[in-house]
Amino acid sequence: MHSSSFIKRFSVRTVLTATAFTASLLFTGLSNAAAPLKVGYSDWPGWVAWQVAIDKGWFKEAGVDVQFEWFDYAASMDAFAAGKLDSVLVTNGDALVTGSGGAKNVMILITDYSNGNDMIIAKPGIKSLKDLKGKKIGLETGFVEHLMLLNGLEKAGMKESDVTIVNTKTNETPQALASGDLAAIAAWQPNSGEAMSRTPGAKPIYTSADEPGLIYDVLAVSPVSLASRKADWVKLTKVWDRVVTYINDPKTQPDAVKIMAARVGVKPEAYLPLLKGTKLLSLEEGKKVFVKAKGFKSLYGSSKIADDFNVKYGVYKKPMDLSKAIDASVTAK
Repeated sequence: MHSSSFIKRFSVRTVLTATAFTASLLFTGLSNAAAPLKVGYSDWPGWVAWQVAIDKGWFKEAGVDVQFEWFDYAASMDAFAAGKLDSVLVTNGDALVTGSGGAKNVMILITDYSNGNDMIIAKPGIKSLKDLKGKKIGLETGFVEHLMLLNGLEKAGMKESDVTIVNTKTNETPQALASGDLAAIAAWQPNSGEAMSRTPGAKPIYTSADEPGLIYDVLAVSPVSLASRKADWVKLTKVWDRVVTYINDPKTQPDAVKIMAARVGVKPEAYLPLLKGTKLLSLEEGKKVFVKAKGFKSLYGSSKIADDFNVKYGVYKKPMDLSKAIDASVTAK
């Protein structure tokens, strides 16, 4: 998937550029108010979905001047941190990571939640998480797949100490499982799918669909851009509703999938399963998630769990102020 792949790459370089970033935002927000809103997006179905609006010209119809720029996921956050973007599409956990490093942002729109694309894949013979007791699991420690594993183990009545975690880069997990040294790996698509193809009989024993809301995907905006151009951001988020409707409508979904698949260079029939592992949220559905509450049904609750995890595993030192990191007012209009 997309999710916390930025955590380990959030470098000292990014932190050191925080002051320059803030100055850049001030200059951009105050002196270039008429410039297009710049949004960084990358290869995750909930973000590739915007391509439908781009190709259809819906932003122009909505009266908002916006420029979407395509990146690898980590590079999109580097660009945001460098002040080159007004906004970036990230997981809620990564929005917190970015904010902890000085590149401040506010989550204003929930595009979707992972609904099965993040997986724990076990080799043949292992049928449940309980079967992993005393065995090795390959994943990138401190990443959202690590959090997903802990969530699953807790549900199974197990602790992290009941298994041995082998720190493994996500893009290397398919080979690691195939080597036979691991009982399971944790990865997101397309790595999880490749792991199953490399190890015949391997299958998912726990996925993000087992805990909806564990991984929310959001539009995170710089506070300066939000303050100076809130009306434009409201217009942009309303276009999102049109995108969700077009993708979910059986009559128009084939065209939507064709557009999205073309953006990432795969055939539509190969892209459709990835889309189905992503639960797109309309603005009305998103409003319910923006309600302050504990647990995964709330963006606040999910982000608090991610925040606790990030602090525990040393991603950053101090808990984040979620009241400043989340703003439900834009989609409430």
